[in-house]
Amino acid sequence: MTATTDGSTGAALPPRAAAASETALTIPAPAGVQEAAARATQRATDFLLARQDAEGWWKGDLETNVTMDAEDLLLRQFLGIRDEATTRATALFVRGEQREDGTWATFYGGPPDLSATVEAYVALRLAGDEPDAPHMARASAWIRDQGGIAAARVFTRIWLALFGWWKWEALPELPPELLFFPRWFPLSIYNFGCWARQTIVPLTVVSAKRPVRPAPFPLDELHTDPANPDPPRPLAPVHSWDGLFQRLDKVVRGYRRVAVRGLRKAALNSAARWIVERQENDGCWGGIQPPAVYSVIALHLLGYDLGHPVMRAGLRSLDRYALWREDGARMIEACQSPVWDTCLATIALADAGVPADHPQLVKAADWMLGEQVVRPGDWSVRRPQLPPGGWAFEFHNDNYPDIDDTAEVVLALRRVAHHDPERMERAIARGVRWNLGMQSKNGAWGAFDVDNTSPFPDRLPFCDFGEVIDPPSADVTAHVVEMLAVEGLAHDPRTRRGIAWLLAEQEPEGSWFGRWGVNYVYGTGSVVPALTAAGLSPRHPAIRRAVAWLERVQNDDGGWGEDLRSYRDPARWSGRGASTASQTAWALMALLAADERDSKAVERGVAWLAQTQREDGSWDEPYFTGTGFPWDFSINYHLYRQVFPLTALGRYLHGEPFGTKPAPHAAVPEAEGS
Repeated sequence: MTATTDGSTGAALPPRAAAASETALTIPAPAGVQEAAARATQRATDFLLARQDAEGWWKGDLETNVTMDAEDLLLRQFLGIRDEATTRATALFVRGEQREDGTWATFYGGPPDLSATVEAYVALRLAGDEPDAPHMARASAWIRDQGGIAAARVFTRIWLALFGWWKWEALPELPPELLFFPRWFPLSIYNFGCWARQTIVPLTVVSAKRPVRPAPFPLDELHTDPANPDPPRPLAPVHSWDGLFQRLDKVVRGYRRVAVRGLRKAALNSAARWIVERQENDGCWGGIQPPAVYSVIALHLLGYDLGHPVMRAGLRSLDRYALWREDGARMIEACQSPVWDTCLATIALADAGVPADHPQLVKAADWMLGEQVVRPGDWSVRRPQLPPGGWAFEFHNDNYPDIDDTAEVVLALRRVAHHDPERMERAIARGVRWNLGMQSKNGAWGAFDVDNTSPFPDRLPFCDFGEVIDPPSADVTAHVVEMLAVEGLAHDPRTRRGIAWLLAEQEPEGSWFGRWGVNYVYGTGSVVPALTAAGLSPRHPAIRRAVAWLERVQNDDGGWGEDLRSYRDPARWSGRGASTASQTAWALMALLAADERDSKAVERGVAWLAQTQREDGSWDEPYFTGTGFPWDFSINYHLYRQVFPLTALGRYLHGEPFGTKPAPHAAVPEAEGS
């Protein structure tokens, strides 16, 4: 493989040719495509059924990047609990992710990433790797060539500041008094997306305390000029938003020197209460690793010793994010996705022909019913009168159920013949009511909150780690619309507003943007089934434009793929990339919903899935097809390569799951607060 012009690994070819280069062959559609699809479906069904947990759930590995592993080691170093076995296993994983040029990327085949490379390098230094070792020297030389530590993201420099490798004075200020901003204020913590909110609140404590633990070694080799590690940065023009917020940061720095002691103490106490109140039953925060890490640090700085029950539970929860591999390496998951994986697996198996009363589907439904969130969380700040009823993504996350999971869980439950139909109907009615109540004023849905669209949080100098707001997206809105259609609410005014928003959001060439999956293939694969489920004819102009786009971007091998670079350069990369099982499935799901079952594009896509399936019924997929933040934080959901191909193959063989008639449903009351 050669290096492309943007520094990534891959064939140095135009996007269209590069998309097909991974397989280097064209797969002809065999005469017996239906027979091949049936065999592939049976093998995939057996594979997936065999991997259900005894409690009823599925969970695939959630792979991100080495910053999770590096920061886990740095946390343990900061708290004084780093042990040799954990360090050795983490270093084994981090070394295994390094590329030949000494760098680390944030997704498979992606360009080198400065912050990831800095953090991985420091983790290996903690593990005892010497700076003059060849792999370390290559990394440090590349870091210096990119501007050194000074050019890394703010979060990376915060971690280094904890050990005196960077000056706190050279970081943006984040005062804990932020918690006192009223909810209507543009920079209220509730104007941040829930993932950013959970991270920023503990970081206000860290910013206020500015702790420094003795550094175990210097990092001079990561500076372009160790004598002047923090050269002045140019200010943006004063009339720009960035320039305004840079100057506002200077004002906040000045406030630090004159902050009223009593007010600062009250703010820190409020932050501590806020953090402790949001700790989940399993000890984590929000079911995701980064807020848990920063919450543990913040509480420790506020006097919680490591033996305190809150701290003990928090540290135990962090251990549950660790995956130990057969070679002894230890990988940290940023999050765990059992609810999402279970509802998608249930949909896949049911659509593939597994009977609705199959014991394993019933067990999955039982488990999902037990995971419904029945108490208010942060979402209720903007919907105080809305009764709870959503589902979260993780094992434990009652504070932050999400709209996407709720829609897909309802769609999964509708496919199961449960032994307690009244319980099922009550749970579904609560979920539908909650989703309707979480509709934003533009008619669409975000992932966690209502109308989380303020432009100001993104402008803070502190927020350079990815998306920090949660605006409505086409993929989430589509899943809600599809669920509402199945529930017999296709003609409800709220559903029609969602449909109108989706139609207005279609890209000129026919696709839809994908916020939580990569990218235009995912958005299109979500929206087209929703629109047809809601009653739009497959001949509708929007559907025909989507079909034409999918046909244009189909790879020569018959599959579909899209590189993450489409988030940065959609003109060049939209719908372009090496074929993957999950993205091929998304394209097929759209085409099948558009009544294209007998088309050549569908035949070739189904053939690609059948011919690339492994003997055990699985598919290989090293590419990252999920996102946390588009481009900035990418995810390889290891179960995507199983559930989505099985769903597509099942629909190819058996048709759309609910046909053209919505399923019967219990009456859903008008959602309060919508």
